[in-house]
Order: sequence, then C-alpha cells, then structure tokens
Amino acid sequence: MPPVLAHLVQILIAALGGLVFHWLGVPAAWLSGAAIAATLWGLTGWAVSLPRALADAAMLISGAAMGAAVTPEAIGAMGRYPGSLILLVIGVVAISTASTAWLVRMSGWRRADAVLASVPGALSTVLAVAAERKAEVASIAIVQNFRLFVLIALLPSLVVLTGDGGNTGALIGEGLPIESPGGMAFILLGGLLLGAVFKQLKVAAPILLGATVMSSVSHGTGWITGVIPPVIATGGLVLIGLFIAERFRNIQRSTLKRAFIAALGSFTVGMVVAALFAGVAAWLAGVSFANGLVAFAPGGLEAMTVLALILGLDPLYVGIHHLVRFLGIGLVLPFLIGWLQRDRAAAAE
Repeated sequence: MPPVLAHLVQILIAALGGLVFHWLGVPAAWLSGAAIAATLWGLTGWAVSLPRALADAAMLISGAAMGAAVTPEAIGAMGRYPGSLILLVIGVVAISTASTAWLVRMSGWRRADAVLASVPGALSTVLAVAAERKAEVASIAIVQNFRLFVLIALLPSLVVLTGDGGNTGALIGEGLPIESPGGMAFILLGGLLLGAVFKQLKVAAPILLGATVMSSVSHGTGWITGVIPPVIATGGLVLIGLFIAERFRNIQRSTLKRAFIAALGSFTVGMVVAALFAGVAAWLAGVSFANGLVAFAPGGLEAMTVLALILGLDPLYVGIHHLVRFLGIGLVLPFLIGWLQRDRAAAAE
C-alpha cells in the first residue's frame, strides 16, 4: 500500500472507531474509540507510524482547545490548589510504593524494574531511564502502557458513574462561539513557537503545553473568547488516539502474555490508592471527585489533560497536577533508580 494511502486508511479506521463509540454513547468516544480501533488495526501488521507532524498537529489543536476553558474565574480558583498539590506529591509516592510492592512480592520482579513500572505516568522519562540502566524495558513498557490504555478505555465511564462530567456526547466546543481565523492563527502559531522553546528546554509534551499556555493566556485575559471549531478539535482527538495506540506496537506477544497479570495487579493496586488520595484532594480543593480522580489517575500528561477537557471537567486543575507530577518524576527518578541499583550491587558483593 502506498505510504500516503496507508496513513489515510489508518486515520479513517481510527475515526470510524471513534464514530462507533460515539453512536454507542461511550464517554470520550472519539479518543478511546480511535485508540482501540487503531490498536486492533496494528494487530494486522499493516499499521504505519504516525508522522511526527501529525502528532504535533494533534497536540497543538488539543492544547488550543484546552486553553479555551481557562476563564478569569478559573484562574482565581487556583488559590485552592496548593493543598491538593501537596497531596499529589504524597500520593505519587504512595501509588508507586504500593504498585512496586505488588510487582516485587506477587510477580517476583527486581525492585529497580518494579519501581520503573510503577511510576504513575511520564512514560518517555521512565523508558529512557530504563534503557540507560539496562532494566527490563519490554516488561516495564507493557505495565506502563496497559495502565494508560485501561484508563483511556474505562475512566470516562467511571467519571460518568460518579454523576459528574459535562455532556460527554457532545463535541469539544459544540454550541460555543467559533473564534475568528485571525484569532485561531494567533493561538496556533504562537503555541507552535512556544512549544519549540519548551522542546529546547526538555519540557514534557512541549507542543501541547505551548498551545495550552498561549490559549490560556489569550482566553484568561479575555482577549480571545471563541473556540476551535468542534470538527477540527475532534480530528485532533482521533490523531491522539492513534498516537496512544502506537505504544503497543512492536511488543512481543510472549512478553505481553507474561507481563499481563503483573500489569493488571499493579494497575489495580495503584488505582485504588490514587482514588483514596483523589477524594481527599478534591474535598480540599473544592472540586468534584471526578476532577480529583482524573488529576490523580496514573496516566500520561497528554492523555489525562485531554480527557478532562472531553469530560467537561476542569482542565486547569487536572493539567497542573499532571504537569507537577511529570516534572517531579523527571527530576527524582534517575537518582532513585541509581540509588536502588547501587544498593543491589553492594548487597551482591
């Protein structure tokens, strides 16, 4: 199949998955449906890698859409977040500790590998450290990706069961005034330039963050009031679904089968701990339990902040928590794994 046609077919299949989930009334349909359809398509062996330009376009569009939810009132509410962020730090340690204990005691993993697999989110950082430290990269990737996939597939429905979330069947921005072409160009081009700066600074999800900051400042000051057209925003979700599905490619089925039980147990333990901390943090910050649950969910920065937007939650509250977690993990993890491996080497002598 010619490369261009292969990409078009793949995007169409992902979009059809989102459409089917939308018809079935599944929450976050366009994201989760696209991810699942693209993952199944990958099993055929005909899937192709999503071009970097399309992945960046998806992040750019989603960041611009998220920033539109930032109002002066939302910015004023940030004064309630410090206590919740402190709980987040404690919660990350608790989630990682509980999940590590499961993998070491129930699945027989080495402690350093278990710690890497148990870190909630920050997959790129985790895998980079795992490769550098010669850890079991494949098994760690399976546990991390399994957690993200289950969250994308099931967390939206769980949020709806709590009685929270907006109109999950509506498209992003549906019913709101559309921004002018000039305003959209300002946000998208500005977000792209700011994302390039963040990329040089090694910041997590640079394009997504750049567009979110640009859009947030523009909407928070009232200079721009419209939103990205819902059809374009939905297309961005389909591409992010493809981006998520790519993480499951090139994983050997034998490795997948061997690590599945470990992944399931690790996810369950970690999610129970996350839910406990989320409840306390939500009460402390004065937000709904659904906001706390998505903010504390051990998923990726991009996926969880976009999920908050789709579900009609507070993307500012959720995004700040995941960004703080990502930066903290990036700073602490290399030192922690180095210490664990030195401790193990000393014990072996």
